[in-house]
Amino acid sequence: MSLFLCFLLFLVSSATACDRCVHQTRAAYFSRASALNSGACGYGSMAPGFNSGHLAAGIPSLYKDGAGCGACFQIRCKDKTLCSSKGTTVMMSDLNYNNQTDFVLSSRAFMAMANQGMGRDILKLGIVDVEYKRVPCEYKNQNLGVRVEESSQNPNYLAIKLLYQGGQTEIVAIDVAQVGSSNWGYMSRNYGAVWDTSRVPAGALQFRFVVTAGYDGKWIWAKSVLPADWKSGVVYDSGIQITDIAQEGCSPCDNETWK
Repeated sequence: MSLFLCFLLFLVSSATACDRCVHQTRAAYFSRASALNSGACGYGSMAPGFNSGHLAAGIPSLYKDGAGCGACFQIRCKDKTLCSSKGTTVMMSDLNYNNQTDFVLSSRAFMAMANQGMGRDILKLGIVDVEYKRVPCEYKNQNLGVRVEESSQNPNYLAIKLLYQGGQTEIVAIDVAQVGSSNWGYMSRNYGAVWDTSRVPAGALQFRFVVTAGYDGKWIWAKSVLPADWKSGVVYDSGIQITDIAQEGCSPCDNETWK
């Protein structure tokens, strides 16, 4: 973990530190809504309910082996006669294997980039030139959620999926311990937003997360999350929300709000 944080520091210090880096690329859209349910982040049938269905699959450098799952981006197409200057905000829920575009959007998100009444016109294009930047995810009155996956077997195996992560960071490590204990054990990223361990502490469980934040990483504690009788298929409130903004290294930098 210390090597990762040092590497992160090097990346930021090697260029202009910035909250919002603007990138130029192209974007397409999923023609079938069912594609959203099979995303590499593992959200499954829950995916269409996130961010009003404004979702995206991102290339590997954005997916980050699953660490990018749940990240939010503001994206707008560059045809000013067709598209609004605000664009739309999408949440990453999948990995994009197509090297022709950085993003493949849900059709709802793709249409939302257009000016009012021109959604069908942008769909006809199929692929458009866009620019985008990472922005904080905002979940009003909603804490970070911990969903116990159906594969979990209390007390022998625990798999969790993280939902509703706010801020502009990635979770890069998770530890778990019994509430009140300092005997922490690590969890491994199984895939996407799913973490697991076969060494499950007894009793009620607490978690601590390492997130990329500012120029470095930081620990964030969720001191009482799962009850001793935790059950699969249930989403538990972590009692915390992440609001940190991780710095990027880039030029140009754009901290203005696209309207």
